Amino acid sequence: MLSNTHVITLPKKIIVGRGVIRELPSVIDELRLGRRSLIITGPNVRKAVCEDLINLLINNGFNVFEAAVNSSNLEAVNEAMNLVNGKDVNFVIGVGGGKAIDVAKYVSYLLRIPFISVPTAASHDGIASPFSSIRGLGSVVSVKAQTPIAIIADIDVISRAPRRLLTAGSGDLIGKFTAVLDWRLASRLKNEYYGDYAASLALLSAKHVINFSELISKASLEGVRIVVEGLISSSVAMCIAGSTRPASGSEHLFSHALDAVANYPALHGEQVALGTVMMGYLHGINWRRLRRIIRKLGLPTTAKELGIPDVKVIEALTVAHKIRPERYTILGESGLTWEAAERLAMITGVIS
Repeated sequence: MLSNTHVITLPKKIIVGRGVIRELPSVIDELRLGRRSLIITGPNVRKAVCEDLINLLINNGFNVFEAAVNSSNLEAVNEAMNLVNGKDVNFVIGVGGGKAIDVAKYVSYLLRIPFISVPTAASHDGIASPFSSIRGLGSVVSVKAQTPIAIIADIDVISRAPRRLLTAGSGDLIGKFTAVLDWRLASRLKNEYYGDYAASLALLSAKHVINFSELISKASLEGVRIVVEGLISSSVAMCIAGSTRPASGSEHLFSHALDAVANYPALHGEQVALGTVMMGYLHGINWRRLRRIIRKLGLPTTAKELGIPDVKVIEALTVAHKIRPERYTILGESGLTWEAAERLAMITGVIS
């Protein structure tokens, strides 16, 4: 008999397609969320998307409060919280890329009200996950936030985002190959909970990118849809697992370590893709094939292409295991020595 209860919270409505952003008012009514909303967005997205969306909501009888954020940090969270203090807001809508949606998820979590995700870019699976990356909380990794009650992913809107964001989203998905292997390793060596279904769903998202890399590399509408659906599936895998385990392993620890030692040098998905190549080598999988696909997608496969000195890659590899010491991965509990890290980066061609 199972001794622990496993609670799964999933989105109630997911809409992916062209022009679906205009369905937002009817989705809100269908879910009976109320009439008073807080929209959190970024400064660029506000002019491109949010003004029309706010008018749409107002014309449909909603009261709208708006917060524009420049960063996903604690200051932005507090500003949004202060804006709605005493205003009895019923739900939060995050409109934008990773930063705005991360803040919206965390604000809704603090307010204990529903959250709707309206992504305008497909840069990483935070667009639909129940976790947020908020700087200033004393951690460089994701924290528990709010599972979106609905996700409205308009392909027309997302396809207008810079192509680099789409390729970064692909890189984040490719990282699931090593994330699942790390999770399985932790289950075998540390008796950690491992969910086959969540792991399989995350892997399916990664395999989808491999199978349709040609379409994605062309940034076609169908390629955008494939990445968006993969990111949403990866997010659902995290909801099922109750943690980021199926989507985040040693490749993400490397990315977070790189943020710490090199001050956020590139996009999250770009760094994850680079980490996946190296962690793939440690796991003994076909890392060369992964590297070929990553190159085909237009993602960086070397420190130089990422825009950082070789030494920063080595440094990040040696401290990555310290980012989340409670999370066991292929990096082990002691991590890599400088010599081992340098050898790993050279063998995989990340540094020369």
